[in-house]
Amino acid sequence: MLILTTGGTIDKIYFDASSEFEIGDPTVPHIFEDVGAEIDYELISLFRKDSLEMTVEDRLKIRKTCEESAQKKILITHGTDTMAETAEALEDLPGKVIVLTGAMAPARFRITDAIFNIGTAIGALQSMSKGVYLAMNGQVFKAGSVRKNRKAGKFEAL
Repeated sequence: MLILTTGGTIDKIYFDASSEFEIGDPTVPHIFEDVGAEIDYELISLFRKDSLEMTVEDRLKIRKTCEESAQKKILITHGTDTMAETAEALEDLPGKVIVLTGAMAPARFRITDAIFNIGTAIGALQSMSKGVYLAMNGQVFKAGSVRKNRKAGKFEAL
């Protein structure tokens, strides 16, 4: 399995001195270690961006990395604000199962959805047929048929 990290809330760190968040190192390896997951994976940290700062070029880099990988199963951690857009940019990649996930609260927080979302994404990678999906809020959505409902703080089918 290939894991691509792009930043987003899932990897954010809070700095008390400045009362600000910054995107830190990928948290997926720590989550796997904490839960005792025995998963063979390669991790590539593409960038550390808030998804609102992502550009067309960033999405092309994600796509190219997916295309060039020999891996058939790809997990992408991503900021939630534009995750659905990135998923749609990957929809027509043949022969891969790609699942994007993120978090509404940083993985390093005591109360976070990150660990649950990563677990849901891993399950989706292992069970879904070829295609691109989003795993959030305990649900798996097909790319192109989901949006983030900012007011409700969750993802929902279109």
